[in-house]
Amino acid sequence: MRFLDYDIVFQEVPDETTLAINISGCPHHCLGCHSPQLWLDQGNVLTAQVLDTLIARYPYITCVAFMGGDADLPMLCSFADYVRTNYQLHTAWYTGLNWEQVPNELRHAFDFIKVGPYIKALGALKNKHTNQRFFRINTATGNIQSDLTYRFQGGNRQT
Repeated sequence: MRFLDYDIVFQEVPDETTLAINISGCPHHCLGCHSPQLWLDQGNVLTAQVLDTLIARYPYITCVAFMGGDADLPMLCSFADYVRTNYQLHTAWYTGLNWEQVPNELRHAFDFIKVGPYIKALGALKNKHTNQRFFRINTATGNIQSDLTYRFQGGNRQT
């Protein structure tokens, strides 16, 4: 698994200071994708040691988000488990898969999952007509705890 870059972000996961790692090799190739550079398998190899270095560099983060990783789901799951076990940080995953396609072990590995391919006519998470959804996951059961999509659309209701 490779990554092109990373950043500290404040809007990708509500109420979290997040280390967002952009994973390359995306198999979805959505029409209108905002990050087509992530389609190719390029960049630096992601390892536990790389994660250690990044997390140590940013001791104030509360979450690590894997932006992609769909091409190697077992490796993605192992990295999420590594972060949660060794650092007790929240984990998030942005995937082009639909909820029904998310393997059970990944439903237990992430505190937050954004699902759904980008469909240009429906827009991204900020669009009220989007097909994409952002869920808080109950990691004990692997079930959706709450739908936080509305938070990206300016809503303030609790679900």
